[in-house]
This record gives sequence, C-alpha cells and structure tokens, in this order.
Amino acid sequence: MAKWGQGDPRWIVEERADATNVNNWHWTERDATSWSKSKLKEVLVGLVVEGEAGRCEISDLKQVEGEASCNSRKGKLIFFYEWNLRLSWRGTVKESGEKHKGSVEIPNLSEENEVDDTEINVSKKKGEGDVLKDLMRTEGTTKVREALRDYLKALKTEFTLGMILPTKATVCQELAAERKLSGHAVQDSASPQSVDIVGVKIPTVKILMREIFNSPADELYSIFTTKELVQKFSKCSAVVEAEKGGKLQMFDGCVSGEYAELVPSQRIVLKWRCRSWPDEHYATVALNFKDLAAQTELQLECKGVPVSNEDSTRQCWKQQYFEEIRTLLQQSKDNME
Repeated sequence: MAKWGQGDPRWIVEERADATNVNNWHWTERDATSWSKSKLKEVLVGLVVEGEAGRCEISDLKQVEGEASCNSRKGKLIFFYEWNLRLSWRGTVKESGEKHKGSVEIPNLSEENEVDDTEINVSKKKGEGDVLKDLMRTEGTTKVREALRDYLKALKTEFTLGMILPTKATVCQELAAERKLSGHAVQDSASPQSVDIVGVKIPTVKILMREIFNSPADELYSIFTTKELVQKFSKCSAVVEAEKGGKLQMFDGCVSGEYAELVPSQRIVLKWRCRSWPDEHYATVALNFKDLAAQTELQLECKGVPVSNEDSTRQCWKQQYFEEIRTLLQQSKDNME
C-alpha cells in the first residue's frame, strides 16, 4: 500500500472540488455530429468564387451524411470524423450574363486523409457554361478546401473547449493568462465590448448587435416566443415555453436555455448556450424591441460568450436568426399580397 502523499497522482483528487476526471486521465467522448452539420453549413454556404469567367456561389448544403466525435484520454484529444457532402452552386457568366447551376461532391472527408488529398468533384447541369465549371474546379476547389480547414480548426478548438479540465499545475497559468486578457478591450464595429472572467477558467466577451426589421414590434416579438414561428425560421423542431423559467431548445438541440424575463413587444431575456460550450455555461441574452412605426429596431446584448466562440456566436445570431427571420417576414408579406 502506498504511503500517505505518495499515491499515483492520476487518481488523486487534487484542487478539484467536483472530483471530475482527475488529471484528465479517463476516457471521455463528446458527439460532434450535430455541431459539425451546423458548422459545415456555416463555413460552406455563401462561399463566393470569382474570376475572369464570372462569379459562382455555394448556394446550399444539399447532403451531409456522416458523423464526428472527439475523445479525450490521458490529457490528449483524439478526433474521428467521416463525411459525405454534396453542395449546390450557381453562377453567372461574365460576358454573356448566362446563369448556370451545378454541384460539388466531397465523398470522403475524414481524419484518414489530409484536406489537400480529399477528393472534390465538380459537375454542372447540361448546357453551355463550362467556363464556370472550370472556375469551380480550380478556384472553387481551393476555396472549398479552405472552408473545410476552417471547419476542422473549429472542431479542434471551439468544440473541444472544456474537455481538457484544469489541474493544479495549470491553474496559475490560466489565471495569469486571463488577467492579461482582461486588460485588453475587445472592440465591436457597432459598439465596444467588455471582457469578463467567469470563475477562473473561461474568459468571456459581451456581444452587442442592432438590426432593423420591416415589421411592427409585436409581430417580431411573437417570432421569438411562438413555437410554430420559431420552427418556421429555424427549419427545425423546437421547444418553446415562453414564460419565466420556461425551456428553449432550437436547431436540433445545438442551442438551448430558458426564458428569464418577458415583457410583451418590448423585451426578452434568455439564459442561452450553444451545445459546444463548456458544460453548464450560459450566456445572458437580452433582446430589446424598439418600435419605429412600421419598422422595429432589435437591440441584442449577449453577455458571457466564451472568447473562443465570439465569432461563431455572432454568425449564429446574424445568419441563423436575423437573416432567416427576415426571410420569414418577407414570405408572410408575399403571401398576403
């Protein structure tokens, strides 16, 4: 039997009140499939390719089959992913103005191959416009590979945040890094942000955004509090319990939280998080609706976002919330006409 104080350090609960996975020794696994589907769509859809022949854009992620996961063992991260992707593209020939469509297929994106060695096949629907197909095969393939690298980088940084738990040896280093970070202001194009420190582990940032919608405040408010409307703009099933303490779940569980405050047509406060964030870490989201006659200014304050997730959170609100809500409002207007 080992003497007191001389036991194997892998099994000693040292400076960890929760006694969770001491020294990161045990095998842990996190499913990255749903997160990856959203991230792949984020980095690929909207990708623009321009050249002398014309302009092309990735318009949709038509097929995304496969899975991804991240495992931790002995303080090391191990990644598994295998994807079969099919993208749609559309383009316009510069000289003639002709419009053409096609697809991009990536049959095997996996950890077994480097991105540069991953097969990418470009095709085009029948007809002329081969110059656009050539553009997609050259410049387009290069941009798609860059986007895939962005996905893998995010998988290995954003998604894994919190998987390697701090030990006694690293606490002092983390505190020093966080103090250094807190001394720098993080700037936003619309308004300044402040950096906050949550506990001793997660440096966070506050995001401020303002958007104008062609809708009265009560209609815009209802889109955030009515299950049917949330499901329409998010294009996913959702849990929407629009009352204080009520649950919220969207985008196949990638976003979850609860309603903390509701003032009809004026203000919503949410306890809000992304699945990829450290367990049990939530941001506080305040949505303020300012009525401007036929329009509404929506002011968003998202406080407590992990610094490493700032860009992805901003894009989430911009693309998956605001842009989709605008599309829903326009569709409603068109149907009325």
